[in-house]
Amino acid sequence: MTEQGVRWTAEQVLALAPDDASRKAGAKLGGAGPWSQTGGSASGSVWGLCKGSGRTPYRTVVDLTGPAYKCSCPSRKFPCKHALGLLLLWAAEGLGEPCEAPDWAAEWLAARAVKAAAPAAAGRAAKPADAEAARKRAERRAARIGAGVAELEQRLTDLLRGGLAGQEQTGYGWWEETAARMVDAQAPGLAARVRELGTVPSSGAGWPGRMLEECALLHLLDRAWLGVEALPEPLAATVRTRVGLPGAAEGAAVRDRWLVLAQYDTVSPDGKLTTRRVWLHGLDGGRPALVLDFGPPGRPPGLALPVGLVLDAEARFRPGSAGLRADLGERFGTAVPHARIPDGVSTGAALDAYGAALREDPWLESWPVVLGGVVPIPGEHGWQLADADGQDALPVASAGSRSRSGLWQLAALSGGGPVTVFGECGHRGFTPLTAWQPESAEPISLN
Repeated sequence: MTEQGVRWTAEQVLALAPDDASRKAGAKLGGAGPWSQTGGSASGSVWGLCKGSGRTPYRTVVDLTGPAYKCSCPSRKFPCKHALGLLLLWAAEGLGEPCEAPDWAAEWLAARAVKAAAPAAAGRAAKPADAEAARKRAERRAARIGAGVAELEQRLTDLLRGGLAGQEQTGYGWWEETAARMVDAQAPGLAARVRELGTVPSSGAGWPGRMLEECALLHLLDRAWLGVEALPEPLAATVRTRVGLPGAAEGAAVRDRWLVLAQYDTVSPDGKLTTRRVWLHGLDGGRPALVLDFGPPGRPPGLALPVGLVLDAEARFRPGSAGLRADLGERFGTAVPHARIPDGVSTGAALDAYGAALREDPWLESWPVVLGGVVPIPGEHGWQLADADGQDALPVASAGSRSRSGLWQLAALSGGGPVTVFGECGHRGFTPLTAWQPESAEPISLN
């Protein structure tokens, strides 16, 4: 967004809400009534004073280039209801002509600008790291991970020798104890996979087959780590990432116009971590990107990007994970709505893309795909997305589009006709996340 006249829709604003309660509260504050002072600049910021229960109104400011939020209210939610209400008022063109920000808003915006302009070399100007000490630390960690892998292999062997039938009665405690051992071994990636494995016996019919598949993938990862030095470097980087070694973004920054295709949160099995997944697509280069952000217990992740907006920004990709994982860098201007429906592919091409990605990362659970011209079809054995002009179809994953209501929402949007759908194509099927009706560039997030 380079001018205040290019606005988000109310749906895009409400998609930023951390929960339903915030969405409803923000909608109530989206009118002019509670605001005693509002304004916005042509460069991409809005601010306002919102009447609260006390004498002092809440000071709210939003930097649309982030987006980033600042509010004097005590809420721990991010963005708070006041920021959502202010954005809704702005989306409805209720802020008037662009004007200068008041001092309290200008100070925060100026501090953000200074931080963004700080040279990247500043961090590198610090005292050089001791290369020998770093090498020894890496060797010690590798040894600890190796010991943890050996222990995990023995536990998997004991599990399979004893059979899977009794896992429903075993309970989750054994898996949590095994995951804790992997944390002690400094292999958080293995710990996460172990915790997920422990939830399989309660996942419904057919769980023994799924558990055997996950055990096989975990065994493959163990064996790959034990022989990581002999692997080609791209695959070795993937193995290190999957085990849990941190992989910093490296290489040249990729500048593109990044379209936000989907955003959703997942919570770890122990409830201690919320992970926000943001799927991006480079409109110029065609490259997909997955940006992750994390939130501690009780607080949502800080990154929030409305679906359907386009960011002119740089991204640095991390090694491994089939080249998907990226970190957003410098942004050039404010995000703007995308004016057209993204191009889609057939269901067969989606499977081909997922298969090609698996060659780079055998542990990849899904690949981002935009399906063009597909019809959602409910059936006795589950939902399918069928090519409107062919005979092929993709089964919808058992988890649906994050909920069964999302599938019926997709069917209502389709009305029996073809729609464009973005989602994750994986070994358990396709998970729809966002849809577009024909002749409409407005994205619909599937709940």
